Amino acid sequence: MELRQIRLTDPEALPLLNGLSGEYERRYGSADEISSVDVREFEPPHGMFLVLLDQRLTVAGGGVRRLSLDTCEVKRMWTSPHHRRKGLASAILDALENDARDRGYTWLKLETGPAQPEAQSLYEGRGYRSIPTYGRYEQARAFEYLLSPKD
Repeated sequence: MELRQIRLTDPEALPLLNGLSGEYERRYGSADEISSVDVREFEPPHGMFLVLLDQRLTVAGGGVRRLSLDTCEVKRMWTSPHHRRKGLASAILDALENDARDRGYTWLKLETGPAQPEAQSLYEGRGYRSIPTYGRYEQARAFEYLLSPKD
């Protein structure tokens, strides 16, 4: 498997965005979250987007965007249903945390939907702390994580 940094407008992002959109439709009846953030917010120097490729197939990914000078937000985390329960989301999150740290961020924040208990378990299991929601969905679960300095 290959981890690759891309632009959200690159062809490798399309399977992820389509899969995520379908996931939101199934779980929430709407995929309007996909268009809620300008794709340019995921571009360097303040943001970035990663995909994990198996051969040439996009199987997982996620990105970060700047919220403030010291805080970025994880968005668009997704793993193909055929590749779940293999640690790929953790691998993406590891890479996003490392990249955020390298970009000078101190904090990561994120929100996940109430119908995504597996995502909530992932974040809680990694030491993310529950916080009040800060986005447009009051029913979401929000988390933050203090990025420890590199050793």
